[in-house]
Amino acid sequence: MIKILNTGVSDQTISKSRFVAVAQYCDYENDAISFLRNQAKEHKTATHLAYAYRILTEDGIAQRFSDAGEPSGTAGKPILQLIEGRDLINLCVCVIRYYGGINLGTGGLSRAYGGTAKAAIENAQTGPYVKMAEIAFEVDYKMFDGFIRDVLLLKGTILNKSFNNRITVTVLLPEIELPNLISKYN
Repeated sequence: MIKILNTGVSDQTISKSRFVAVAQYCDYENDAISFLRNQAKEHKTATHLAYAYRILTEDGIAQRFSDAGEPSGTAGKPILQLIEGRDLINLCVCVIRYYGGINLGTGGLSRAYGGTAKAAIENAQTGPYVKMAEIAFEVDYKMFDGFIRDVLLLKGTILNKSFNNRITVTVLLPEIELPNLISKYN
């Protein structure tokens, strides 16, 4: 699976209609919904706001799309097919259309929405998706420096530290690296 590392934007005019696409990384469905609401507020005068998202959840992959009033399957579906075809995850792409007075037909709409979404994704950097895990460890003071070094080497992040008789450290690290750290510090 692949994720985008930054927001991608595309803006193009096709037969007098303006199409603006924004590709945004989203960890949760609520993030995608919030992103779409913000785009709707920003583009209040737009005719259509079609979207698709694909999010990895604890129950599997959640994916949704909307044609936003365009003929069925001509707006949101091409965006979702693009996301699926590139094996992108935790991504929401919206394409905003400002109608220019010329009907594009179903094929033209599919190409316009899909092409604008594709350009937005291509304008974002991508990288491999790595599933992360959050876990707390109790570490002796004498092992603390080595523990921190190991977490950082495994591309982890220190989220919280609590100092008592032992140090409780909450870390976020790639799930695949979790057994290595557990075997060394538990």
